[in-house]
Amino acid sequence: MTQRLALLAAALWWGSLTAVGFVVVPLLFKFLPAAAMAGNMAARLFTAQTWVSVACGVVLLLLHKNKASAPDGRARTALFLIVFGLLMALLIEFGAAPHIRARDNLALWHGLGTAMFALQWLCAAAVLWRAPADWGAKP
Repeated sequence: MTQRLALLAAALWWGSLTAVGFVVVPLLFKFLPAAAMAGNMAARLFTAQTWVSVACGVVLLLLHKNKASAPDGRARTALFLIVFGLLMALLIEFGAAPHIRARDNLALWHGLGTAMFALQWLCAAAVLWRAPADWGAKP
């Protein structure tokens, strides 16, 4: 049960980041009549995505806590990836996004937000890739 829940949380985290960041938001900018409309909708989607990321990350952290009594190097790596990915999600939402919405030095904050989103995506991908081994059945 723990293995399936961890795999589901990791898949939802990575899949939702992929869908929103690499499919839905680019389509908004392509098909909505004004960039401002697309930007406003993208901001709402990224906020929703942040809370999906937080929920998935918390589930993974709780499962990680219950799984590892004495964390080895592999468990520490998994913990680092989860925490760092969550940190990126929260920094985007509470650090970069307010500046982007205010159009305060837009190029800088949009670039930082994009970089943090990419780092979060990589963390989620690594957690998903490693999930079968990290939460698999014990020998």
